[in-house]
Amino acid sequence: MWFAKAFAAGFVATLVFHQGLFALFHAAGMVPVSAFNFAPVPPLGVPAVLSLAFFGGLWGWPVAWFIRNDAGARYWLKALVLGAIGPTLVAMLLVFPLKGLAVNPKIVVGGLLLNGVWGLGVAVLMRLMGARSNLEPV
Repeated sequence: MWFAKAFAAGFVATLVFHQGLFALFHAAGMVPVSAFNFAPVPPLGVPAVLSLAFFGGLWGWPVAWFIRNDAGARYWLKALVLGAIGPTLVAMLLVFPLKGLAVNPKIVVGGLLLNGVWGLGVAVLMRLMGARSNLEPV
């Protein structure tokens, strides 16, 4: 059950926290494309935002696992840092080159901010679902 909660937290955090901040960036003119991209992506033709949320769900597992026994500021700080660094590194070093996309400092900073907020969202949602190691076994 814990893994289902972690996946759900990552999935929903992508839609609410990550895409919410992305929408604010777009509204402020900081990014040229809008959030919640429903353009189909290969190979299955799934809307891009749902593909992103699926991978957010997968990333929810390690983030939730690493923060599961923490409390207080350590809980929130680890969620922020792990959320910011893990997905951003994979995106910048693996996904972007595979897709032929350029990486520049602005994109890296944006990725760290978006994914850091996503990590905090995972932490919030895990707490709201009561998924703490002292409440149920890992």
